Amino acid sequence: MYQYLPALAGAGITVTPAPLLAGEDLSRRQDTGRYPWPRLWAALRARFDAVSARRRYDVLWIEYELMPFLPAAVEHLLLRGGPPRVVEYDDAVFHRYDRHRSAIVRTLFGGKIDRLMRGATVVVAGNAYLADRARAAGARDVAIIPSVVDLDRYPVAPPRAGGPAVIGWIGSPSTAAALDAVAPALARVCAGGRARVVLVGVTPGRRAWPFPCEERPWVDGGEAADIAGFDIGIMPLVDEPWSLGKCGFKLVQYLACGRPAVASPIGVNPDIVIDGETGLLASTEDDWVAALDRLIGDAALRARLGAAGRAHVEAHYALQRTAPLVADVLRRAAGGAASCAA
Repeated sequence: MYQYLPALAGAGITVTPAPLLAGEDLSRRQDTGRYPWPRLWAALRARFDAVSARRRYDVLWIEYELMPFLPAAVEHLLLRGGPPRVVEYDDAVFHRYDRHRSAIVRTLFGGKIDRLMRGATVVVAGNAYLADRARAAGARDVAIIPSVVDLDRYPVAPPRAGGPAVIGWIGSPSTAAALDAVAPALARVCAGGRARVVLVGVTPGRRAWPFPCEERPWVDGGEAADIAGFDIGIMPLVDEPWSLGKCGFKLVQYLACGRPAVASPIGVNPDIVIDGETGLLASTEDDWVAALDRLIGDAALRARLGAAGRAHVEAHYALQRTAPLVADVLRRAAGGAASCAA
């Protein structure tokens, strides 16, 4: 959401960010896979302070929920008497609760996100799966706005020169588990030194990968530079409900930089990676090996798919296209005011 702030300011909308966790907290999570408990308690107190000031604003924009594992009834009381609110989802966070391994969590929190959706003035969903859940929960107004990038921050990177092909992935420790599904394929493709893998955002040294691999820390604002060092971007997904809520942000990032992608044909991935046009889709291990081998061996194909991918992002997944939609959502929630504060 931070990338929208300049555009919203230009539209007469003043935004006051109040992140639950940010800065060093996010860096710690990237390094260790978790947040330190003292910081979580401090974040909770700060969140209560921020919510207590809610009447100063025309609209509250809430990403997911006020606080994970805070009961819906408590959030309802905290928000009561406040301004209209927008809730935004680019992940199927409701499955953290309704599919949790603990029956107690499922019972206590399984309907939490549904209640938040139902009580919102507008629900912003990153894809149709999330939007359908919001409508089923009783949301009154649902807007589908995909995950996008600012084209100015993601320039097309020139082709990499020399050395083995670089297969790149960018994500977080919590999403790195999806790499397990394609690890055997990556090992086969990298055998003989034709390719190597760069993983950005995994916890360094947490596990031994069965393929030549460089692990890099995730750096805020450094994604485009990392992707410029890739020849091919990948997004494997496990075929499960959680994956259906993913919004393909890493694919948008790869394509914006002019890099072709190989992806699992799950959820929104086929909308972003159009097979044979902006990248290749792969399901089985052999599919992944064939797709990666094809791209590794054909620089002209990589260039063609990369150029088409950039054009696809410009048309459908660019901040420059969606910023007016976000402004419209805020104005809708505020009741059509010419200017508002969020």
